[in-house]
Amino acid sequence: MSDIRPRFITFDCYGTLTRFYMGEMTREIFAGRVPAGQMDAFIRDFSAYRFDEVLGAWKPYADVIKKGLERTCKKYGVAYVDAEGQRYYDTVPTWGPHADVAEPLTRLGERYQLVILSNASNDQIHSNVEKLKARFHAVFTAEQAQSYKPRMQGFEYMLDQLGAKPEECMHVSSSMRYDHMTAHDLGYRWRVLINRGHGVAVPAYLTHEVQDIGGLAQLLGV
Repeated sequence: MSDIRPRFITFDCYGTLTRFYMGEMTREIFAGRVPAGQMDAFIRDFSAYRFDEVLGAWKPYADVIKKGLERTCKKYGVAYVDAEGQRYYDTVPTWGPHADVAEPLTRLGERYQLVILSNASNDQIHSNVEKLKARFHAVFTAEQAQSYKPRMQGFEYMLDQLGAKPEECMHVSSSMRYDHMTAHDLGYRWRVLINRGHGVAVPAYLTHEVQDIGGLAQLLGV
């Protein structure tokens, strides 16, 4: 049995638990408009602009997507269509979990209090959480916190709502930039990277690294 015993396990949702389809959607929407040789860079820059858009004051997530897409299109000389930005937003609630998630996450939910902190809007997240099938103690959104990760405010809001201290908790995410650097700075005792290839892992910010949710369950002896 593992001697790791967090009071709460807090999760990022999109990319970590729910499969993130922004790249696939971008390839579909911009096929024929962005040259094949530039598509990977277009997708990477769209991701970077979305990250930049969440660093300021909170605004609706639809605006984050649309403004990030508009800036990407401008960089590549491609016409921006607002309805396409809305299409991304409207599709998010239909996304389901990674194949490795449901069974081990259900087992974890029977032993631990699981919590989600997501950069989603309130009208998106619950459809995605239902598809995870596991039991969650609480689900928090950037809209509730009025702040997006990686800013500290969302994490602080979650901890206040839980009545918990960072040193009592484990944070689990596939993203260094959105989650683990902040969790480290706030003093989370355990910080577990689910390595799905979402950027470069920086071990100094982590306590553990696993490949999937099954690896997380194994780490916790579940």
